[in-house]
Amino acid sequence: MSKLFLFSGIYLLSVLVSSASQILLKKSAQGEHKSRLAEYLDLRVLTAYGLFFGATLITVTALKVVPVSLGTVLESTGYVFVTVFGVLFLKERVSRRKLAGLVLIICGILIYAL
Repeated sequence: MSKLFLFSGIYLLSVLVSSASQILLKKSAQGEHKSRLAEYLDLRVLTAYGLFFGATLITVTALKVVPVSLGTVLESTGYVFVTVFGVLFLKERVSRRKLAGLVLIICGILIYAL
């Protein structure tokens, strides 16, 4: 397995982790909190920021091998991950417009890959 392929997978993992943390933040924002401080000290918020920090470390590690031009393409998969997580965990609906946008993103990734 090539080093670029391995580190591209690591980069994708960081995007996945970052996307999961965004869903956690949205879940927390949808809930009621006793105070402004309780809103920021919520376990989901703290976990999400911990995941963001971890994803940043993973990204920095991956960028030691992955070219930035490829990194930006891999980063765009976050839109797909967040949409899928939103449907699964937040019961959001995907409009035709969002679906068309996702198809364009995926086509762009595929064109870059070829």
